[in-house]
Amino acid sequence: MCPLPNYANTDPTLPAVDPNSLDKTFVIHYTQIKNKVKEIVKLKKSIVRIISAAVALCTVWACCACGKGNDDGTQSTERGIKTVTEEIILSYAEGGEEAEEKTERLFEELDGKNPVIAAKWRSILSLWKESNDSLPLHYKVLPDGLPDTDELCMVALGYQLNADGTMRDELIERLKVVKKSAKKYPHALIVCTGGPTAIADETATEAGKMAEWLVENGIDSERIIVEKRSLTTAQNARYTLGILTNQYPQVTQLAIISSDYHIATGNLVFGAESTLRAEEAGKEKYRVVANAACKVPGSLSATFQAGALIELTGDRQTAQQLYNQTDE
Repeated sequence: MCPLPNYANTDPTLPAVDPNSLDKTFVIHYTQIKNKVKEIVKLKKSIVRIISAAVALCTVWACCACGKGNDDGTQSTERGIKTVTEEIILSYAEGGEEAEEKTERLFEELDGKNPVIAAKWRSILSLWKESNDSLPLHYKVLPDGLPDTDELCMVALGYQLNADGTMRDELIERLKVVKKSAKKYPHALIVCTGGPTAIADETATEAGKMAEWLVENGIDSERIIVEKRSLTTAQNARYTLGILTNQYPQVTQLAIISSDYHIATGNLVFGAESTLRAEEAGKEKYRVVANAACKVPGSLSATFQAGALIELTGDRQTAQQLYNQTDE
């Protein structure tokens, strides 16, 4: 073995170094430096993740602040049409002089964004007032003077089933009105609307049970249309008009049949859905021309009706919050 060269310090002020310990010292320092580098890289990754999360939160906050975005799916710092529309609905539901002034200011804002949509919602709010203030109620059977053709469709609104899937008394009372009206207008169509609301029987639907009862009580099944998806009055309107548009184009007039406390809401929501589907206000294909009701204790608040209208705009979450404040 060759002897190590002499690396002794010539500077007396520096400590002596053992040449045989140089390799070991190098390895120790290299390992320490390597570990430090790993820690720095790990810290850098953590910082990047934190910054990314912060940017994401800021983006979400900005989207919320600008009112859920524009109708075309893009985001903007301006308030969106849907946001202004919902504020109009909520303001009107509050009532009072201050609410009227606020509603009008909001309509001016909406008119600047889209005058066609603004005109539709002015028409809907007029219908809202009429439905609650001056809509005549007809008990037990539809009134005289309606067309006895398949242009007329009776809309039988459902009611929550018992847990085992059987119908509650209130729903049967509604069906008695449907039966009398169907015999009075034997050429009119009938749509039963209501989805699965039986806790212990997922296969049972309000519309299905209603249709069965009507057939058992002498109504021709060929006249009956079954809409069995809806769980709210807004969905009753949306899904029913969807079926009529696609499969029964001859229908242009609707007659709402329900409990008396529910008629105003049914009139409003079906009328509103028809207006929203139209090219513009005043060109609606469907008109609610009559109603018939059974007499049942109950009421629906303006807050509940506001929830139904907001649901028609597509905002189910806000609608549900309003529903939770009231009893349907």
